[in-house]
Amino acid sequence: MRHTAEVERNWFRRALDNEDAPPHYRSDNDPNGAFDHVDTADVAEAFTTWRAECAQARTVVASCSDLDALGRDATRPGRPSVRWVLVHMIEEYARHNGHADLLREVIDGVVGT
Repeated sequence: MRHTAEVERNWFRRALDNEDAPPHYRSDNDPNGAFDHVDTADVAEAFTTWRAECAQARTVVASCSDLDALGRDATRPGRPSVRWVLVHMIEEYARHNGHADLLREVIDGVVGT
């Protein structure tokens, strides 16, 4: 959840809205911070942060004129469109849900359901 909160923040706040939104969990000294330190991570906080980023993403998308509108971060190579970001996020979540399903299969042994 910490990683997906960072991804939501990056694409919607930074790329589309050009907001100066520093990362929640990673830093220059800890570039994998969203993945590391899970033994001390607060699950409720991670879900709260992710939900807040999703809500902000919906606000950013609603503020865009249409799906072909380009992100406002002119320094980002290729300036992605709203449509591109939304499709990319579907792909991102699909990948991570697949990872989670593989882990669940290893734990409970149930496959193909």
